[in-house]
Parts: sequence; structure tokens; C-alpha cells
Amino acid sequence: MALPNQSTASIDAMDTLSTLLLLRDVDPSCARPLGAIDSEQFDSLVALAHSNHVVVRGMEIYPTRLLAINDLAHARRAHEIVAEEKVRIANATAHLHSICETFGDAGLDITVIKTLDHWPDFGSDIDLYTNADPATVCALMQKRFDATVASRSWGDRLAGKWNFEIPGLPEAVEIHMCRLGQTGEQLTLARNIPARSRVLRFDGYEFRVPSASDRIMISTLQRMYRHFYFRLCDIVDSASLVTSGAIDWDDLRRVAQVCGIWEGTATYLVLVSDYVERYRGSDIPLPAFVRSAARFGGGVMRCGGSFLRVPILPQSVGLYWSQLVGSLRRGEMLASARLGILPWLATSAAIGQKLTGSDKGIW
Repeated sequence: MALPNQSTASIDAMDTLSTLLLLRDVDPSCARPLGAIDSEQFDSLVALAHSNHVVVRGMEIYPTRLLAINDLAHARRAHEIVAEEKVRIANATAHLHSICETFGDAGLDITVIKTLDHWPDFGSDIDLYTNADPATVCALMQKRFDATVASRSWGDRLAGKWNFEIPGLPEAVEIHMCRLGQTGEQLTLARNIPARSRVLRFDGYEFRVPSASDRIMISTLQRMYRHFYFRLCDIVDSASLVTSGAIDWDDLRRVAQVCGIWEGTATYLVLVSDYVERYRGSDIPLPAFVRSAARFGGGVMRCGGSFLRVPILPQSVGLYWSQLVGSLRRGEMLASARLGILPWLATSAAIGQKLTGSDKGIW
């Protein structure tokens, strides 16, 4: 699972956290016995949980195993970390509800994407989608919340997203408007998000969230066509969604084919299933037509830094070209033109990162 320069400590932390998360709802007693852990190892595990948006789910179950080896100090610290994280989440959730109410009162659609997929955990920012006009949204956010519009990168402008900073809310509010996808190429998927959404309750508040099929496709766009890495929350969230029986598989295939990302969607699900099998000993139930459509499986996934990496060459590039060719065949010239910009944007970001140490303003 290691990359050539990946430290054993990082791999061990990823392995421990994966075991905690993927066995917690099955049979935690099946997990390997936990050995003694020093403060540095504990801090690394906590940092990894934060990076992967699994602090509550990971750290809530961890004290039980720490107490089993009589590590009272770290067990107490784990409880404190969960308590601190829940305070942060409560504040962010209250602000999120206020934003959604404000949109509703103004007669504007608003759907919470990605952010609540991690519940009871919460991401590092707040992601929303709306079909409303950007000028209207910006004016509303500034008037109602005294929000500041963050500077937009080239990628932000292509993708049709704006970031807002609100007083009293540490998390940025990222609102996708009228488009989805790295270059804003996904118009059909985007405009149907509100109509296909459903209302769910979180922490006493009601929020409109995407349908199960749309959740999977949004995750696919993020992981298979943009970042090329998985967080552990992606594995846990999608595995839970599949096993819940909430996905209409025919609907997922139909819409993903229309959007040109069916192979990427199938591959995303197989990567999730294969990773789950590594720790549970059994995969998640996927229809045969999903597995047959996947371009590659979990054997290519490697631990790199704080995440699970998917190789860009040739795997991810192959999916990109498949999406672009499909778009051209369907005569979607505007979407094809936007997708054609992606390699140049990625190259500019890579050069900027190498020269300045940051791709800010580009990606």
C-alpha cells in the first residue's frame, strides 16, 4: 500500500484508522489488538482523522480500545477531541441552517452537497449548490450575513463556484451555482440536483440534500475527475450509502451515462468496495453491471500523505479522455471546450506550485 517515499508511521496510522472505521459497524472485536501508542503516534492519528473528516467516528470508538490496554491518558484526550469537534460542528450546522432558511425565504433553491454526507462528522468547509443567479446569491450573502467574497481562482471561475467568509463561522462557505464539475462542464446533472433532492434531519435541523444517486456522482466528480485521491470519509460514507439500499442503480447508471461519467462512477464504487473488503473481509454489494463498467480496481490505490491516492497516469487520464470523447460524440461542444481546458489548467497549477510553492489563483 505504500508509495516509495511514504513513511511507515503514516501507513500505520492510516491502517489503524481504517480498521477502526470499517469494523465499527460490523464487529469491532474483530480488529487486531491495539499495541501501546506514544504521544507522537496519537497526535499523528488525530491529525489524520481531521484530514479525512472522520474525527467523531474515529475518535469515539478509539477510547474503548485504549482503555483495554489501560491507556487512560490518551483515552481521556480522545474524548476531549470529540467534544471539541462536536462544538465546532454545532456552530457550523447552526450557521448552515440559517443560510438555507435565508435562501428559502428569498425563494431560492439551495441544496447541501458533500458537507452532510460525513455526518456525524463535518467537513472543513460548507458546500452548497443552487440554480440561482450568482449576482442574486452574492448580494444575498453580503446583505444577510455580512459575507466577504473570497478571491476566485481560474478553476473557481470555470467551475462556477464562489467562496464566502462569514463572521463567527471559521469554515468557508462554498456555493456552486448552475454548474458542477472541475470545469463547470456538468450542466444537466447540476440543474437537476434541487428537483431530485430530499429533505433529511441533522441535529434537529432539516436540510435538503442530493438524492443517493446524485451523492455518488458528485463524489465521483470530486475524487475521480478532480483530486485523484480519496479521504477515508469517502470510503465510509459511500459504503454506508450502498449498504443502506438507498441507491436506485438503474437511475444511477442512466444519469451517469447521460453525464458522461458512468465509467468513472463505476470505478469509484469498485475502489470503495475493494478498500472495504481489505479491512472487513467482504466487499459491499454492487450490481454486476457496475463492476463490469469499472476501468480499474482497488489494487492501484496507495497511501500517500494523508490520503489514498489514485494514479493519474494512466488510470485517471483514461477516465478524463473517455469523458471528453463522450462529450464530443454527443455534440456537447461547450462542455467539450471546457473539458479541453483542464490539461492546461492542471499544467499551469503544477508550474505555479513548483515555482512559488502554491497553486493559489489557478486551481
